[in-house]
Amino acid sequence: MVTLVVTGASAQGKPDTAPESTAQSPIELRISKQDGKAVCAPADLRLPANSNVTLNIVSQSDSPVILTSPNQFKNSQVLHHEGDFTHVASEDGWTVKQNGKAVLKLRTLAVGEQECGCASINNQSEPFRGKLVLTSPSS
Repeated sequence: MVTLVVTGASAQGKPDTAPESTAQSPIELRISKQDGKAVCAPADLRLPANSNVTLNIVSQSDSPVILTSPNQFKNSQVLHHEGDFTHVASEDGWTVKQNGKAVLKLRTLAVGEQECGCASINNQSEPFRGKLVLTSPSS
C-alpha cells in the first residue's frame, strides 16, 4: 500500500524547498508615466535568487499598467498577493490599477538575468524594458 501525502505548498504548485534567504525589507517597485509611457523604477531590479522576497508596488500612473517578467510571476512562484492588481492570463505578469498599491510576495528564480518591464494599458506598443537580476544570496 502506498500513501501519498501532499503538503499545502506542493498541492498548489508552490516551492516546497526552503529558500536560500528571505529578504528582510520589502523592495519597492515604483511605476510612473513619462510622455504617455509607463516607466518602472528601478530599471534594474536586483533580488536574491531562490529567496522569498516582498515587492511593494506603487503606481502613480493615471492608467492601468502591466508588469511582466517571464516565469518569475507564474502562480508557482507567487506566495501571496494583495492590493490593487490582478494576474494576467499568461501568468507572466500583473495588471496594476491606476494609482494602485499592491504587495507581491514571491520565491525568486535561480541566479541569472531576464528581461522585465511594464507597459501602460493605453500604450502597450511601447513598453518600458528593464532587467531582473537574480544574484546569489551569499554574494
